[in-house]
Amino acid sequence: MANAPRRKVCFVITSKIHYSRNKRVLAEIKKHPRLELQVVVGGAALVEKTGVVVPELEADGFSIDAEYHMTLEGSSPMAMAKSAGIGLMEITSVFHRLAPDIVVVRGDRYEVLPVAVAAAYMNIPVAHIEGGDVTGSIDESIRHAITKLAHIHFPTNDESAQRIVRMGERPDFVFTVGSPELEVVVNNSFRISDRYVNSLGVGDVIKLNEPFLMVMQHSVTTEASEALDQIMETLHAVNDAEIPAIWFWPNLDAGSDLISKGIRMFREQHQPKHMRFLRYLPSEEFYALLQKTACLVGNSSAGFKEAALLGTPVVNIGSRQNGRFGKNRGKQIVLAKHDRADIQRAIQKQLKSGRYAPDKTMYRKDTARRIAETLSKVVLYTQKQFVDKLR
Repeated sequence: MANAPRRKVCFVITSKIHYSRNKRVLAEIKKHPRLELQVVVGGAALVEKTGVVVPELEADGFSIDAEYHMTLEGSSPMAMAKSAGIGLMEITSVFHRLAPDIVVVRGDRYEVLPVAVAAAYMNIPVAHIEGGDVTGSIDESIRHAITKLAHIHFPTNDESAQRIVRMGERPDFVFTVGSPELEVVVNNSFRISDRYVNSLGVGDVIKLNEPFLMVMQHSVTTEASEALDQIMETLHAVNDAEIPAIWFWPNLDAGSDLISKGIRMFREQHQPKHMRFLRYLPSEEFYALLQKTACLVGNSSAGFKEAALLGTPVVNIGSRQNGRFGKNRGKQIVLAKHDRADIQRAIQKQLKSGRYAPDKTMYRKDTARRIAETLSKVVLYTQKQFVDKLR
């Protein structure tokens, strides 16, 4: 075993947030004596408007083995579908050149599906982090499709692991390791300054020692045509709350252009004096901000994972995260419809409630190390079979 060649593990990064949530996993793979890390960057991680991740990766000591472009302009369902098609062609060439032993993917993004498809067709085992979760929107279908293409599964919690097994996957290749981003949260220094935040983006100056909201609202791809109306309701609700707010621009899902348009229109028409708009924060600063905020408003998965662990109050709007509800949902999440009065009601309720006890449902100790160790010794196979029942 000591003389065996190191396994080449290819980790595909498709956004800045994707990287920030998995940087500890990359670090553990990189330092493992039986693994060789290959880093591939593509999708939104190479788009200027959402933030190119390469400088951050290199600053953290990672080398980029390949880059590929796939993202078409225009936030429409057709653009997403065509981008996925381009991604399939481009990542296939990358895999042909790098010849990895394992490809690691995470989550449910449309940029990730072609990665799993290409690897499966090329007989490269796929390891999937965060399978088995249920959510709203098209992401629900993408996540489960990736599960059926994957050979090795790293769910974040026991309930998700059980779903993966019920989908016909081999139980001996399902490893419940916890959520990698929560390990990043636990090991964070939570340092952030007013000067740093107010040096980024545009808008009013926000004082972090006073109550403020964080707003992260993405489009719902199955409701993309309604995105403008939906974001306007949130904008009016937050504006009427008359509490400082830090807004994050949406991701590149279908409908995101309408959300961006709504934000610009609102700023021009109302000139709000208590809002600041940011595109991105590195994970350390983002989690520090999430710990300080009085409430997270919108429909980000961070409300169900990072905010839950920190005990941060959350107002979840609309259907994007519907599937995350259930017995593991923390009490710190208040639901709201896409209606300014309902959103305002939920915000006021959370401001009065204050912080909650931490929810550790998806946290496990040493998540990144356990993923790397499993990748180093798990038996690799390519031919999948549906498991009808447990043996």
